[in-house]
Amino acid sequence: MIANKARITTRDLIMLAGVGVAAMWLLYQATLQAQYQWNWQAIPQYLLRLDEKSGRWVPGLILQGVLVTLRLSIWSTAIALFIGTVMGLFRISCSRYRQMIGTGYVEIIRNIPVLVWVFIFYYFIGDRLLPAIGISRSTFTDEGPLSGILRLLVAEPSQVSIFISGALALGVYEGAYITEITRAGIQSIDKGQWEASSGLGFTRIQQLRYVIFPQALRRVMPPLAGQFISTIKDSAIVSIISIQELTFQGMELMAATFLTFEVWITILAIYFVICLTCSLLVERFELHLKKESRPWQAN
Repeated sequence: MIANKARITTRDLIMLAGVGVAAMWLLYQATLQAQYQWNWQAIPQYLLRLDEKSGRWVPGLILQGVLVTLRLSIWSTAIALFIGTVMGLFRISCSRYRQMIGTGYVEIIRNIPVLVWVFIFYYFIGDRLLPAIGISRSTFTDEGPLSGILRLLVAEPSQVSIFISGALALGVYEGAYITEITRAGIQSIDKGQWEASSGLGFTRIQQLRYVIFPQALRRVMPPLAGQFISTIKDSAIVSIISIQELTFQGMELMAATFLTFEVWITILAIYFVICLTCSLLVERFELHLKKESRPWQAN
């Protein structure tokens, strides 16, 4: 039996209109009670502004925060992928010792609030570990070629040490969830695949590399992409250690201009657009994987 395609009904439109009206009414009441004066004309200059010296358009405070958020999310996801892959392999290892390490890592991280973890990592690990290996706030303050690369790939030179601390904290935290995604993906492969590859004389490493992992990768890619979206949203928490990402810039801007509603509605819209775009890309990617896994169904 072929399932009917989902379609929008009159009832759906009525419900959507009702939710929209309720949201607008609540917003109107909030601004009415506060006697709030809207000033949307001030927001565009914090997205893009004209530099008087160079005569070029440059990112404003909000757009600068967006760029830092994206860099932070990408670096955190890269760290989380490395840690999650290693710990996921530990979780399914034949070694009891490695299983204990992988399980202990997951249980510790998943049962600590992310806010507490960021504080612990920053004050007790990042604030001590980075200076110990020669990375401090003054390390990258020169104006040489390295500073331009840092601005492009990481953050402002004076913010690099804090950025590294935040990226590591977020990467280690998100890595616990990627560990479980990796473990579940590998364990979802039929045992017959293990037995067949073992019968061909493959070692366990060869089994993982040539047989199991390529099949598991196809299954874990969609949840990994979803975890990247979650990392974008979770990156807002590192604003508490003064990383100048989107949420931090919003708080600074609100304190300076008192444009409370305008600033936070703009930031909400930016987060929504970024996450929705990533979600749509993930959806298209999942459809692409399904078509590749069932080529005989293609027209």
